[in-house]
Amino acid sequence: MAKEGIPITPEVLTWARKRAGYRADELAAKSGFAEVAACERGQSNPTYRQLEKIAETLQLPVAIFFFPEPPDWPPIEETFRTLGSEQFDEIPPVIRLLLHKARGYQLGLSELNDGRNPAERLITRDFALRDEESPEESAARIREFLGVSLADQFGWRNADTAFKAWRRAFYRIGVSVFKDRFRADEFCGFSLYDVEFPVIYVNNSDAKNRQIFTLFHELAHLLYRTSGVFMTRTFGHSPPADKLQIEKKCNALAALILVPKEEFDLARTPGRFDRSEASDLARKFSVSREVIYRKFRDRNWIDQGEYEAATSEWADQLAIAPKKKPGGDPYRTWLTYLGEEYVTLAFRRYYEERIDDEELSDFLGIKPKYIDTLEETLLGER
Repeated sequence: MAKEGIPITPEVLTWARKRAGYRADELAAKSGFAEVAACERGQSNPTYRQLEKIAETLQLPVAIFFFPEPPDWPPIEETFRTLGSEQFDEIPPVIRLLLHKARGYQLGLSELNDGRNPAERLITRDFALRDEESPEESAARIREFLGVSLADQFGWRNADTAFKAWRRAFYRIGVSVFKDRFRADEFCGFSLYDVEFPVIYVNNSDAKNRQIFTLFHELAHLLYRTSGVFMTRTFGHSPPADKLQIEKKCNALAALILVPKEEFDLARTPGRFDRSEASDLARKFSVSREVIYRKFRDRNWIDQGEYEAATSEWADQLAIAPKKKPGGDPYRTWLTYLGEEYVTLAFRRYYEERIDDEELSDFLGIKPKYIDTLEETLLGER
């Protein structure tokens, strides 16, 4: 005897599916509920177990599918001024869901901080790019605002140490950095602009030096007062020229902050513009070899053919390099994804009895039964 279906609101299912970027047949395959299209027409209903799987796939609570109409949530694409609707439509569901996840953490930050960023100096509020200054001057002012010297940067022993140091520096200026395994290698990261609680999300599967560049590319987006999506390829539907120009400016500004022009000239070996020199400088500045080689190309020390050959070779090296297998300590991984600062903030509000167990679970994105172990992991990191 077949289990009876549960009546849900068809319009809510359609809204939830489109919000995540799935076609009806894709959601059917992903969730195991074959009659998604029929359900949206009001001709079928899922069992409760099927509804749970749909909700899990779309990363929404089951209760939302019983709402009489779709929630009045502003579309997240409205904050991406550098993307048109055609480009946004190309973003796959796995990234769309991360965008919504990031929005959830952004709202969580606001609620946990009573709507006011605790940073003494908030870069999205207290810093502005100036039309009359050169990119080099803008980069120098941003570095000064971050409070990280070249001596600090050169003292970091590896890219992992560098990323953690930059992440802490970002937190001090009010920018929260989250991470996740994107499962879409061409996407390096994205940012959600907000004057009070700007958020950057980074693909944890990328090499650390690429993660570092992603941080600064997205910081540039925030300073241009827009959300951004950073990819290793271009969209199939090319954005308008003015929007592409912002992407180029973000790349250039990121490179100048990480590798200032004067320090680059002092650090390099005069007359050497080869791949080995690029590797040496990349290690010194904790950036990718591509960043250094792009500087060589921009100064006409190498031609475009050599630049493309080198970057292609390095990309192939990364592709065949052994990937870190999923596993290890899941609590340390989750702490890495959320960041110690965010997790500490959530637990602090819990200790102050301003939120309960269920709310803490929601803020951290984990089930209540795992909270104690995550807390032990956090305390063990100190």
